[in-house]
Amino acid sequence: MNKILIVAAHPDDEVIGAGGTILKHAQSGDQVSILLLGDGVTSRGASAADIKNRASQAMRAAERLSVKKVFLEALPDNKFDSVPLLEIVKMVERVIFKIKPKIIYTHFGDDLNIDHRLTFQAVITACRPLPKFFVKKILAFETLSSTEWQAKKKKSLFCPTYYNDIGYFISKKIKATEVYRKELRNYPHPRSKQGIKILAQYRGLEAGYKYAEAFEVIRELKD
Repeated sequence: MNKILIVAAHPDDEVIGAGGTILKHAQSGDQVSILLLGDGVTSRGASAADIKNRASQAMRAAERLSVKKVFLEALPDNKFDSVPLLEIVKMVERVIFKIKPKIIYTHFGDDLNIDHRLTFQAVITACRPLPKFFVKKILAFETLSSTEWQAKKKKSLFCPTYYNDIGYFISKKIKATEVYRKELRNYPHPRSKQGIKILAQYRGLEAGYKYAEAFEVIRELKD
């Protein structure tokens, strides 16, 4: 059994970025935990009730992903840069040292969304590879309507090097995204159910699978 931690900026990123992989880890008997750093809604003038509802959605999505441990923070949506990076790092560190995961999945560091970029930075900072550190692998996932919308420069393009076959889990992944119904859009918006499935098909084509999730390997340590 491996301990896995997903660190995402907003409730819904965890499903869109790594939902199939989460389901696969859970089926394999791994212990999966999710840390969601932001409230995901305050940039739209959301009320306290809206924030509470989004947190509730995160718990329901976790159930559909077969995840029992969810850690919810409430950083302001699309305003992570208004918070000292050290505070975000400490939020991540608290969960990392509580869970002691072997593998961490988080955002791609050059996403368009500022919250995604700072989440990545916080994870990398919290996971400085000190002697006997328990985190052995860090992988970055892509998030539709952020990763593909960044400036198309060689140094900032998402270039996956790790593919996970999620053919058995694609339907369950899409069902989990339906919890966040207000975040879903009509096709051809990338955050549509069709868009999620098309990306999984495309990543599958790159690796010989019917459906896949793709990741960049940020760090891998072999003792």
